[in-house]
Amino acid sequence: MGPLISTAEFLVNEILSQPPYLIGLITAVGLIALRKPAGQVVGGAIKATLGFLLINAGAGLVVDSLAPLGEIIQGSTGAHGVIPTNEAIVGIAQEQFGARVAWLMIIGFALSLLLARCTPLRYVFLTGHHILFMATLLTMVLASAGLSSVVVVLVGGVLLAVLLVSMPAFAHPWTKRITGNNSIAIGHFGTAGYVTAGAAGQLVGRRSRSTEEMNLPEGLRFLRDSMVATALSMLAIYVVMALVHLAGAGRRTAFKAFAAGGGEAATDVGGYVMSAVMQGLQFGIAVAVILFGVRTILGELVPAFQGIAAKVVPGAVPSLDAPMVFPYAQNAVLVGFLASFTGGLASLGLLTAVFGPAFGLALVLPGLVPHFFTGGAAGVYGNATGGRRGAVVGAFLNGVLITFLPALLLKVLGAFGSENTTFGDADFGWFGTLVGNAAKAGPVGGVVLMLLTGAVVLGGAVLVQKRVVERGWDPGARRDALLPPQRDAADASRTAGAAAKSVVGQGGSGGSGGSGTGYAKIAPPRGAPVPPPPPRDPAGSGEARPSVPPSRG
Repeated sequence: MGPLISTAEFLVNEILSQPPYLIGLITAVGLIALRKPAGQVVGGAIKATLGFLLINAGAGLVVDSLAPLGEIIQGSTGAHGVIPTNEAIVGIAQEQFGARVAWLMIIGFALSLLLARCTPLRYVFLTGHHILFMATLLTMVLASAGLSSVVVVLVGGVLLAVLLVSMPAFAHPWTKRITGNNSIAIGHFGTAGYVTAGAAGQLVGRRSRSTEEMNLPEGLRFLRDSMVATALSMLAIYVVMALVHLAGAGRRTAFKAFAAGGGEAATDVGGYVMSAVMQGLQFGIAVAVILFGVRTILGELVPAFQGIAAKVVPGAVPSLDAPMVFPYAQNAVLVGFLASFTGGLASLGLLTAVFGPAFGLALVLPGLVPHFFTGGAAGVYGNATGGRRGAVVGAFLNGVLITFLPALLLKVLGAFGSENTTFGDADFGWFGTLVGNAAKAGPVGGVVLMLLTGAVVLGGAVLVQKRVVERGWDPGARRDALLPPQRDAADASRTAGAAAKSVVGQGGSGGSGGSGTGYAKIAPPRGAPVPPPPPRDPAGSGEARPSVPPSRG
């Protein structure tokens, strides 16, 4: 039994839980299925792997940049409580449940491929670290309920498989709205927040302009560059919060804030302020690295995945990590991060004043990393259906979800509920809470209730896939009819002929479809999906708007 456990742990910890290796292998398999030459197989696999390493490098820079800001905010507000960090809680749990997590993850991924082949849910979940996170959560919840190791692995594997094929389906109508077609899906366990954001955008933003339409004075034209706008926005946040922290905590405490994340403590006020400036600029660089990694990986993975779709899971759609939607609306990412963080602060206030004392819920501090990644993606989803108002309201609601749901989840984590950290993304919260409460019904009743929960989720996903996705429902169709199509940047990039070069990655600025207003287009990644031919002019002219030619990248 020892060699089997060691082999399973090696596969999980060294390959399946490492997204770069997993994506490289998937790319290689796809290229082999397409009968590409050996050199192209090796080159494509390495390039896809390097793309994910770029994303990891950018994510590491984001974490390092946000760590001092977290110290500053906590010092400024005096708040103490649980900080949701997926990596931290998984690392704690691995010491006790490592073998069970490994087997549960392997069984769950294998069953998900079977479900993808045998059901209408043709989604293959490729975000390896999130598979590991969910496998760890299910192991913790089921083991804390007193279930045997065999039951934990088998029942948890079934539940994991259901989630891997179901969650991309629930979000897919909104994902297709962002990407333009069916080539990729979202494979990230913040899906509840993204669906909420997309639905909120439909309600509040029918006439709201896109975040990507920057009507700025000539003197501020440089802010149309999203990397510059992101860096300057974070620079302003850093400097303001740093000064507030300095005034409230004093020099000795405030200067230590920049030691978080591997930095050095400031030695004087000038150095303290300039450290804040540098961290804001570093954040802009981090986002740029992530976006470049996204473009690199999609340029290799999407074409290669055609081979897997044809050979392994016919009609398969790759489900990818949240940053994959960032290039489609880069300004919305920053708007979403700020709005989500604001939602987290507002929810923290409610937990402190109302829900904590009334229901014994822990105080969940806004974790800057989950608010950036899930809030940024929620901003993109909200913008796709509701423009600026949709991005703000949708991401704000995401911030509320990833504050209250982790507080509820702590109730079912047993001894792990007393840790100073927990899982941070929305799907961990709602699904873990449901499964944890079901598991309390006992060895037999608990298993039955958990499997029924999984069956309901799977059935709901199949229903959404058949009734909504396959029928081509567009959640932003009403907004398209209400907005002048040539004035909105996101819509113009889909419909104006001048934007075609930008969409296929040939760069430059485009006109806004004859309006005479020029602005920098947001070019989706090379190899990313291209929107289908647009509908006829909703104004009733009978003329079809110009379509974007398919990408060959």
